[in-house]
Amino acid sequence: MAIASRLREEKFLVAALAVAATAYFLEHAVIGMGRGIALIAAAALVGTIVLASIRVAHHAELLALKVGDPYGTMILTLSAVAVEVIILAIMMSGESSPTLVRDTIYSALMLDINGILGLAALLGGLKHGEQPYNDNSGKTYGVMILTAMGISMIVPEFVPHDKWHYYSAFTIVAMIALYGLFLRMQVGKHSYFFSYSYPRSERKKESPDKHGSDEPAALSIATILVGVVIIGLLAEFMAAFMTEGLLDSGAPIAVTAVVVAAISAAPEILTALRAALRNRMQATVNIAMGASLSTVILTVPVMEAIALFTGQPFVMAMTPVQTVMVTITLIAAAINLNDGETNAIEGMTHFILFATFVMLTALGL
Repeated sequence: MAIASRLREEKFLVAALAVAATAYFLEHAVIGMGRGIALIAAAALVGTIVLASIRVAHHAELLALKVGDPYGTMILTLSAVAVEVIILAIMMSGESSPTLVRDTIYSALMLDINGILGLAALLGGLKHGEQPYNDNSGKTYGVMILTAMGISMIVPEFVPHDKWHYYSAFTIVAMIALYGLFLRMQVGKHSYFFSYSYPRSERKKESPDKHGSDEPAALSIATILVGVVIIGLLAEFMAAFMTEGLLDSGAPIAVTAVVVAAISAAPEILTALRAALRNRMQATVNIAMGASLSTVILTVPVMEAIALFTGQPFVMAMTPVQTVMVTITLIAAAINLNDGETNAIEGMTHFILFATFVMLTALGL
């Protein structure tokens, strides 16, 4: 009886799992029906992903309220990034572009910092004015992202081709060392860097809803993990259908990668926006900046290990346009996340940078 009640409550996730299974068995048949049907199937999967993301975001909020920042948001971002890394590794095992890893990491950073954080700060600022958070988190995330991006995606431009494997091995060790220390800080004695003490009146407003207040945290964690895996599977099928639907349409291939990245991050986007609208900017900063850092620092060592194993290096050095966009983004983030408060103007600057990224992608740059 309890299981039946639980399944009814998670009907969106159950439906999403059924759709994923259907897409698995009908993938080749749908692709064979032509571009129009493929695009319709992709649109249906987008709708399914959004529904599943609503439930994942709900449990992420419950978890964050029960265990506090940064643990709740960290579980959400790590699980989402882990699925993205797995999907990317599967895609790289076949025939794919040597720049896929680079472009995916770049797109994720633009989406997380400029898209998620920008839109959340903009909407939250319009509703609440200045929104407080712990400025230690913004500074820590910013310098970690800058270091990881510089080591893995800027310096490789200057590494001779015949010595790539030495630098690749070094990059793996450097990323593991950086993230190992960061996790120790985040869950250890420096965990207060990533939390913010809201006034008691605000905490009462944010108490868990009646349905979720008596659920154990382990159940929310399990639901988040299952939901993110389902969303990852749906995103992979959607990418296949969208690629087929846009074939010979003149649309840049990178457009598909951006859409897939945005859909895969749907739970993070929804959770971050809802947190900002409820005046909980700390959760938004942890999600947006934490997802950016996790994407770079987890994806790079896995992909570099695959490159060393296969003997085929990936193109990791960013293009001049990408380097300029990342530099502007990190400088803007360093300035905006320096004082412990966000506002609509700061959010608008990042959102305009995100719009610029979308425009450049549409132009094939």
